[in-house]
Amino acid sequence: MAQVKLTTAQRRKYRVRNRIRATALKQGKPRLSIHRTSLHMHAQIIDDASGKTLAAASTTQDAVKKGLKSTSNIEAATAVGKAVAEAAKKAKVKTVIFDRGQFLYHGRVKAVAEAAREGGLEF
Repeated sequence: MAQVKLTTAQRRKYRVRNRIRATALKQGKPRLSIHRTSLHMHAQIIDDASGKTLAAASTTQDAVKKGLKSTSNIEAATAVGKAVAEAAKKAKVKTVIFDRGQFLYHGRVKAVAEAAREGGLEF
């Protein structure tokens, strides 16, 4: 049976996700997962024990992209971070574990994390 070749980004994603998921399950905390595309930013809070999404925010939502010039800049990422923090408050989530996935903690990913912290999430 042939082995599947993974790209560097896929290997990084699986390595980070496995460490985060194990820590999240041990501590009983949900994880804040980030996905970044060239046009949009997505964030969701996932409970790995039950496999359910507790809260989510994205630049594709009308409430988030209202008033933004672009959905692919740091300003938009900050809006997503604030929106996911508000959604987490409604879901009664206070602490999470940050899952950056395959993306480096820099630029838009960092902006989402900092805005979520300002919004009241602890990680």
